[in-house]
Amino acid sequence: MSLPHAQTSPPPTARTDASAGQRVGALLLDTLLVMVPLFVVAGILFGDSRAGDGGASVSLTGVPFLLTLLVAAGYFLVLELTTGQTLGKKIVGIRVVSDKGGDVTAVQALVRTALRVVDGFAFYLVAFVAVLASPRNQRLGDMAASTRVVRAR
Repeated sequence: MSLPHAQTSPPPTARTDASAGQRVGALLLDTLLVMVPLFVVAGILFGDSRAGDGGASVSLTGVPFLLTLLVAAGYFLVLELTTGQTLGKKIVGIRVVSDKGGDVTAVQALVRTALRVVDGFAFYLVAFVAVLASPRNQRLGDMAASTRVVRAR
């Protein structure tokens, strides 16, 4: 009597690529939990802020805006280099790794971060299309940096 062939799971060293949904979820969490508060606080401290009549607005321009962009880029660069995970990625359960399977290098993290400018065009539409078109769910920054975003759990 023969038993039905059981499906085997991938070897422990194999990594499953993060889905487009997981990547979008992580980005939304990073935006809501880190980027929005960062820009609001910077706008209040260094920009023009107004409140009244049931509404509020914050404006950040010039050098303060550029410095805030650098802090935002540093958030992604430092966390992805040191832990492979931003806060959003950690909550969703995904992380950045080198294509070779190990941790990302400083150059890889820098390339990924620099290409957020391109990937982020039209509210990350460029990245979303690239992830959907890529067999390994990679955005342009991943392709250029030879990195992948994988499930951490």
